[in-house]
Amino acid sequence: MISGRPPVFGARPAAAPPGRPFLARALGRPSLPAVVGLVVVVLFFASQAPDLLSPFGLAGVLDTAALLGIGGVAVALLLVAGQFDLSVGVVAVSSSLLTALLIGYAGWSTWPALAVSLLAALLVGVVNGVLVVNTGLPSFLVTLATFLILQGTSQAGAQAVAGATRVSGLDQTPGWASASTVFDATLEAGNGLFSISVVWWLGLTALATWALWRTKFGNAVFACGGARQAARELGVPVRRTTVGLFCLTASAGWLLGTITLIRLGSVQAGGPTSFVSGIDFIVVAVIGGCLLTGGYGSAIGAAVGALLYAVARQGITLAGWDPRWFQALLGALLLVALLANGVVRRRLKAVPRS
Repeated sequence: MISGRPPVFGARPAAAPPGRPFLARALGRPSLPAVVGLVVVVLFFASQAPDLLSPFGLAGVLDTAALLGIGGVAVALLLVAGQFDLSVGVVAVSSSLLTALLIGYAGWSTWPALAVSLLAALLVGVVNGVLVVNTGLPSFLVTLATFLILQGTSQAGAQAVAGATRVSGLDQTPGWASASTVFDATLEAGNGLFSISVVWWLGLTALATWALWRTKFGNAVFACGGARQAARELGVPVRRTTVGLFCLTASAGWLLGTITLIRLGSVQAGGPTSFVSGIDFIVVAVIGGCLLTGGYGSAIGAAVGALLYAVARQGITLAGWDPRWFQALLGALLLVALLANGVVRRRLKAVPRS
């Protein structure tokens, strides 16, 4: 039977105190600190930069949140399972570079090139997952090694094939127009230009939420992070679930890279995917309520964390502040999230094990 709560393989959730059912349920939501933080940040920057709530400001916030949220939601599911992936950002750049090289120098049309780059990204996910489950090495170190390998290979490979680290001039390729419709369509409302990346983000968040809370796969994810050995003894497919989650983060990286490639019509080897990196996705997931120790978190929390990140970034820009204040604010938000997560972890440990 699938319930609305994660399965309990470690500590059993405490019963709600009498007379406080609503508060108890609210405190049990992983996304609560992020929601509270989002309300505070929106109110603050709305007073400092009224344009934040204009169509222009909202379009910028949602586009930023969408790019962060696509990777952040996938990384959140992996964190719930007790694993890390630092390679999402470099998978985005490397997969988009492979697409560009296949189009620009091998003469492929757009969709076959995208299909091959997706398969390559999935291969990276499989390698990461297999190494983690078969060697017992920390996923942080495995994906850090993957990050370095892909970064060096993409730069050297682009230089060897194209004679430069930048590949451009791809927008006349057969299939490019239809790919633009799927990955770069826009809707103008007022003075704001809203991107289809927002639809991808919301759709993936809804799908991940349903899978996490209403399927056997979601139960397995919580079990992997909550009590891995107990889950394995109970027949939970820990290895298969872990590999699948690494494939999910690699696919999210491919989607980010594809959106950016189609939007810009070019790719720079070694350059960032817009402004995001593997660390940013982990920060978003932690702000959204995921425990670094695994077993607790939600896709919705990661989506709210991405929105909080985006509001702070766009608010500082529209308010005319020094952009370096964003790093300080992000650090403060992360610290508050870690402290809140520490409270949750202590509450979970304080409950006797079944």
